[in-house]
Amino acid sequence: MAGKGGVGKTVVSAVLAKAAARLGLSTLVVEVEGKSGLATMFGQPPLGYDEVVLSAGGGPLGEGEVRARTLTPDDALLDYLRDHGLSRISNRLVSSGALDVVATAAPGIKDILILGKVKQLERHDAVDLVVLDAPAAGHAVTFLQAARALLDTVSVGPINAQAKDVAAMLTDHARCRVVLVTLPEETPVNELVETAFSLEDRVGVGLAPVVVNGIYDPVVGLSVAPGAAAEAAGVTVASEEAASLRAAATFRQDRMRLQDEQLIRLAERLPLSQLRLPFVFSTDIGPAELDHLADRLLAEIAALAEPV
Repeated sequence: MAGKGGVGKTVVSAVLAKAAARLGLSTLVVEVEGKSGLATMFGQPPLGYDEVVLSAGGGPLGEGEVRARTLTPDDALLDYLRDHGLSRISNRLVSSGALDVVATAAPGIKDILILGKVKQLERHDAVDLVVLDAPAAGHAVTFLQAARALLDTVSVGPINAQAKDVAAMLTDHARCRVVLVTLPEETPVNELVETAFSLEDRVGVGLAPVVVNGIYDPVVGLSVAPGAAAEAAGVTVASEEAASLRAAATFRQDRMRLQDEQLIRLAERLPLSQLRLPFVFSTDIGPAELDHLADRLLAEIAALAEPV
């Protein structure tokens, strides 16, 4: 999951996990930037390095379980050393304060440590789907390109082997797809298109349909004058209230027109299907909003499968 900062990629990560659960799939969400607030959308406390259950699954609908965790380069390095029988070295790195030096020994090491751990999680087959809430678009390309960059600089050894395995995972479209997230606005659309072509050309990853977040749903009667609407409803509206309603309706119509223009422009510049999620009129995304967005995402996916 990648996109420009502020477009809602963490929200979409949570929505995708919830939608997968609705289909009976078990899902692990991996968060790499910290303090994302992803767990609070499920009504749970903030995430840590150890896996936690965000949604137990089961129930009358037979939903899949949703788990989540954070990943840091330091913890991923310690896990790698312990998995290879080097617990003493890992303990010394922690006690000596040399951990950060090792984790930054070469450009891309931190990213390959994260991706290597994701690869390990994916190979364990403990869940049906792993959702990686990747860094913002600017860092996402270098983050996903780390494996190829290290292969160009490190020709032998465990780092080379790790980079090969990660590169194989990223370029296998049956195992890995990147979901790009944007808003229907000019700058986010521009950056998404640039990121999409960079990922395909420089990383070789497969791209899933684009998620366009924050779409204003059509409103019935939006073009009707407030006075006429009030009269039809049998209520009285003061002139000041009518003026505010007219201003709000005009703003909504303008925003919808601008969004439509950007959706068309995105389709013209990037030949990928679009999954559109509605704007949520709430300061915080909680379980109720998450359920609503998951329903909409599943409906959008189902619409893609329908014959034209």
